[in-house]
Amino acid sequence: MSLIKLLRKKTTNALFTTPSHGGKFFIYHKFRQFYKSDISETDTHNPTEALFKAEEAASKIYGTNYTYFLTNGSSSGIIASVLACVKSGDKVLLHEDAHPSHLNAVKLAGAVPVFYKLPLNSDWGVYDKNSVENLEPYLKNNEIKAVIITSPTYEGFVSDIKSIKELCEKYGAYLITDEAHGALYPFSERLPQSAVKISDFTIQSLHKTAGGLNPTALLHSNCNINPSEALKMINTTSPSYPLLATIEANINFLNSQKGKRKIEELIDNILALRKSCSNIVFGGDDLTKILIKSGSLDGNELSERLFEFGIEDERSNESSVLLLTGIGTDLKKIERLKKVLKKCNKL
Repeated sequence: MSLIKLLRKKTTNALFTTPSHGGKFFIYHKFRQFYKSDISETDTHNPTEALFKAEEAASKIYGTNYTYFLTNGSSSGIIASVLACVKSGDKVLLHEDAHPSHLNAVKLAGAVPVFYKLPLNSDWGVYDKNSVENLEPYLKNNEIKAVIITSPTYEGFVSDIKSIKELCEKYGAYLITDEAHGALYPFSERLPQSAVKISDFTIQSLHKTAGGLNPTALLHSNCNINPSEALKMINTTSPSYPLLATIEANINFLNSQKGKRKIEELIDNILALRKSCSNIVFGGDDLTKILIKSGSLDGNELSERLFEFGIEDERSNESSVLLLTGIGTDLKKIERLKKVLKKCNKL
């Protein structure tokens, strides 16, 4: 039985269990249906078996050794990956300005952080992609047990994961890829190659681009290490089955013909946007990260102008503006952005 079917089952039992709302006492009525699905492990015969089968099915979809559902965001996947493959005193190579979870994971493992730098892309005012040339000096001069990289970057620059994995193998290091912003990659050939079948550990956020609820995510393992024991150390023993069920539904949708069509429609709409806005320069390797700059305005000025016309971007700097899209970004929203960008071009 899947998690989705499990939550559809109705019980006539008198529940003297957790959660204490019992599926009938709704403090916040807007979440009435959520309360009804918020079961305890004791409410059914074996909900953990349903979760196991859902994760096993997901692993087959992604082509990984193991895939685990996360309800504490990609941060928990990063931490579990580090805990799974390093021990106290081992050295872990990570970016000096990485997401806080990277360093937190190293600290929790009792490992030693070794920091690498990333080149700055002066055209866009952001960090550039990682490379073998950038990482090898650190691996050559240190006994590194694991390497953590972020690909895609926040702004959509994608590293050559295959070459970096070969480099890590050369020096006997595990590769952990923070692919939080690349959850759509496995489902379209027009998007960059995903790390899920290449890296030892790959972490994806479903809520960032793939339409999932905060903070749903996935941890994939493609090496001989099963990170389940590490996850047990940091996860709650009272998981949210409604959130877990949304992960199962999310993956099934992405892997369906309907979901894949939705992704292709998003890509088509963005390509049409890029073609029609000839005075706007587009950058990055990932089409779904709309990284732009204008010849007449600097990045912060362009951001302010967009906001005046009702468009709110994700972030900006002196050179560029970043607008994030995902599977929930429909044509109406893209068309609205197109009209505003054309107005900005005329000013």
